[in-house]
Amino acid sequence: MATPAYLNALRAFEASARHGSFTAAAVELNVTAAAVGQQVRNLEAWLGTTLFIRAGRGTGQLELTANAQLALPDIRAAFDRLAIGVARLKEASAHSGLTVTVSPAFASKWLVPRLEGFQKAHPDLDVQLDTDSRSLDFSLERVDIGVRYGSGQWSGLASEKLMGESLFPVCAPDYPLLRNGQLAPDALSKCTLIHDLSMANDAAFPTWRSWLDRAGYRNVNAAHGLRINNSAAVLQAAVERQGLALARSVMVQDDLNAGRLIRPLLEGPSEWALQQAYYIVYRPAHRELTHVRVFREWLLAEAGTVVAQAPPD
Repeated sequence: MATPAYLNALRAFEASARHGSFTAAAVELNVTAAAVGQQVRNLEAWLGTTLFIRAGRGTGQLELTANAQLALPDIRAAFDRLAIGVARLKEASAHSGLTVTVSPAFASKWLVPRLEGFQKAHPDLDVQLDTDSRSLDFSLERVDIGVRYGSGQWSGLASEKLMGESLFPVCAPDYPLLRNGQLAPDALSKCTLIHDLSMANDAAFPTWRSWLDRAGYRNVNAAHGLRINNSAAVLQAAVERQGLALARSVMVQDDLNAGRLIRPLLEGPSEWALQQAYYIVYRPAHRELTHVRVFREWLLAEAGTVVAQAPPD
């Protein structure tokens, strides 16, 4: 069993193994690379075994030995258990907090309008919302729970499906090209198409071009229009009558319910069910921490409400 004197050395080893270098581990641990290297050497001397193969002089890259690879999962699990213990001690305080990570668009269009209900139900739990568009390292950034969009597979995180999503055109109810709520094919070709670039890095995510082809409007030109890299801003542009947006169902639901946007009647199929979905994500070992559990259960309940309100095809 490791003595307390070697806990820092074990932490240095785990961080170095995760990052593949003493330098990157030092940044995380807020010490020098030399200090990390010395901690690892002390641990190797205490254990009587080598933990890293130094891959080339001057490269700084580390490769785990076979013994170290076998031991690393248990060491990581032990640190996760320690983190849970510390989190439970924090939970015992009268005033605790919860750090939640979501994308800026999901925060503004779905989560923030609903948070008041959660805060009323849990007034002693302060919510800190991190809307960084990056996928944060839950351990490094001390994140408790989050919502991510994708396939549901993220290294080191457990995931539960929150909501599926579909894609369909929307516009303002008084959009000038509408006739009795309908867009005729010739009117569609005159619309300014609002392009959502927030998923531009995902080649499988539908674009206006792919949606038009699928819906049977191959002759409509999709090369021009307004391009925006934020889903919430795309919808706001549509609300302001700037054009026709290809909306994501989760993001647009409140605007449809409030009448700020409508789904114009079009000839042929208009809705495209997506493979991607929204997932609740958290560290597996933190699933039953009280503050994580209550927020997870609240999210699932809220998503159930959204599904019940969704308009028919």
